[in-house]
Amino acid sequence: MTFGKRLFDLVLAVLLLPILIPVIFALWVATRFDGGVGFFGHRRVGRNGKAFRCWKIRTMVVDAEAKLKEYLAENPEALAEWRRDQKLANDPRITRLGHVLRATSLDELPQIWNVLKGEMSFVGPRPVVRDEIVRYGVDRTAYLSVRPGLTGLWQVSGRNDVSYAERVQMDVRYLSMASLVTDCTLLLKTAQAVFGQTGR
Repeated sequence: MTFGKRLFDLVLAVLLLPILIPVIFALWVATRFDGGVGFFGHRRVGRNGKAFRCWKIRTMVVDAEAKLKEYLAENPEALAEWRRDQKLANDPRITRLGHVLRATSLDELPQIWNVLKGEMSFVGPRPVVRDEIVRYGVDRTAYLSVRPGLTGLWQVSGRNDVSYAERVQMDVRYLSMASLVTDCTLLLKTAQAVFGQTGR
């Protein structure tokens, strides 16, 4: 499965590149208008615990971390939400364009570079930061055994409406049923979710 999955990733990435490169470039240009960088690379934990830089189109304001700290300090409910889910339903850091990019998941298109480099796969658990690994508990080994994915079971099964614990269980369930047929099915469902703008 590992060799077949890697070959599938490479072939699909090469086929998609001519379509995605112009789109990524256009989004990069549009993002640059506020004076910040177009791409944002965040360090994530990959296969076997190896750290890598996961690329996205920037969707947040330039001073995002300072904005988050200030907002959480002033909003206890938001702080509790952040500690529980590592996400905010109403995130003050996201730009106007960023809301559109996240709703369509277009901000994640640059991760095709991570796929080409072998740091990610098209389908798998979403890459997490090192502090989140502890949330996987005894299932941490399962997460670290595979390449993180551009999409996965979590993305097509409620994504923003499930708890972090449920997300972990979805990742573990995917690993137990992983196959090329499963990956193709999840990619098709992801395309439907993108056009339905179910991201955040």
